[in-house]
Amino acid sequence: MAGPADTRCPGTARLALQLLLLPLLLPPPARPAAGAQRYEPTWESLDARPLPAWFDQAKFGIFIHWGVYSVPGFGSEWFWWYWQEKQIPEYVKFMKHNYPPDFKYEDFGPQFTAQFFNASQWADLLQASGAKYMVLTTKHHEGFTMWGSKYSWNWNAVDEGPKRDIVKELEVAIRNRTDLHFGLYYSLFEWFNPLFLEDKFSSFHKRQFPVSKMLPELYELVNNYWPEVLWADGDGGAPDSYWNSTGFLAWLYNESPVRDTVVTNDRWGAGSICKHGGYYTCSDRYNPGHILPHKWENCMTIDKVSWGYRRNAGICDYFTIEELVKQLVETVSCGGNLLMNIGPTQDGTISPIFEERLRQMGAWLSVNGEAIYGTHTWRSANDTVTPDVWYTTKPKENLVYAIFLKWPTLGQLLLGQPKAIWNSTMVKLLGYGQPLKWTSLEPNGIVVKLPQLTISQFPCKWGWTLALTNVI
Repeated sequence: MAGPADTRCPGTARLALQLLLLPLLLPPPARPAAGAQRYEPTWESLDARPLPAWFDQAKFGIFIHWGVYSVPGFGSEWFWWYWQEKQIPEYVKFMKHNYPPDFKYEDFGPQFTAQFFNASQWADLLQASGAKYMVLTTKHHEGFTMWGSKYSWNWNAVDEGPKRDIVKELEVAIRNRTDLHFGLYYSLFEWFNPLFLEDKFSSFHKRQFPVSKMLPELYELVNNYWPEVLWADGDGGAPDSYWNSTGFLAWLYNESPVRDTVVTNDRWGAGSICKHGGYYTCSDRYNPGHILPHKWENCMTIDKVSWGYRRNAGICDYFTIEELVKQLVETVSCGGNLLMNIGPTQDGTISPIFEERLRQMGAWLSVNGEAIYGTHTWRSANDTVTPDVWYTTKPKENLVYAIFLKWPTLGQLLLGQPKAIWNSTMVKLLGYGQPLKWTSLEPNGIVVKLPQLTISQFPCKWGWTLALTNVI
């Protein structure tokens, strides 16, 4: 909802004026570069656009879910919907026991203070995680925008709560202090926005909401903040024709200031997911376990239950670093990117449990990143003989990486997939200086003798990588 109270909504006359002035409010078309590919507003044309190379090379990103839902910090970022629309008993009980009877969701707005939000600290932590891109939620289904949108009816972070342009502060910090690509999430629909609800009641024959709010906000985001990832979500059951998704994407790819570098996902209307867009997400926490022909992303949460911050989470509700490393390795071996989510608190603090996981992932990547960044899928994603062994490759360097998640008790690792080339194959353990001895098996496979190490000598703690040179 753009504003949680009806008093925030524009009157009929104001809405009519907005609709008339919309062509003047939208950005003027920019001239595409000479000889540039021109994309038509059809899925056939848009889906043919090559994915900018940086995205496949990056492999690992951080998702940040932060908004007014971080204030109650209970259950889920879908708090408003579960409390008022679904009236789930645990949410109703929480509100009854902690807030006065007349308390409304809009009353959480002033409590979303962000008083300890420090964009530079966030940027430094994201850099330390080893991530190569990040995606910030600029507006979730509650409608609260994290920048001072002209179309948000004052339900935004500049007019309410923080009284700051969160998107701009983080953009500046990310670009000045890190090498991460800057990305933005945007929910197309809003649960309780009266314009969207009226459009929905008309079976989406009316298009008041996308014309007066959603599309202008998207143009604002792109032109003001130049995101290199535009992560759409939340179609509300409406088709892409209602959202004019193909028209917007044609502008994004042809004329926008990020037309050469921006990547988009597949959530642009009912029926588009896992079918159209720059890369596929298919579903939350999507991990097929095998190689897919189309570029995809596994968006998942460190908190097993919620994308937003939860005060009621216990330690067992968080994935361990071993589990997260496994997610990353499996995802990259199958051709995907991992987008790992954290949920800051209402005051802008990243909880110690999230900070620890981010720094642990960065420590692991500092040793094993060679087997992750800039790699490709190999002919086999995982080993068929030894469990928990996953493969990536750098063909130009004639390298295959075997990432194993369990150190064998007998000190020998059997790899059933690679075939050695006699007097040519070399095996190294990343983070360990000496080449390793190996024995060839027929018709395929090698046995690698691992070094005997003390705990302090292990190059890392949660998974290890063998670099195999000249194997087929």
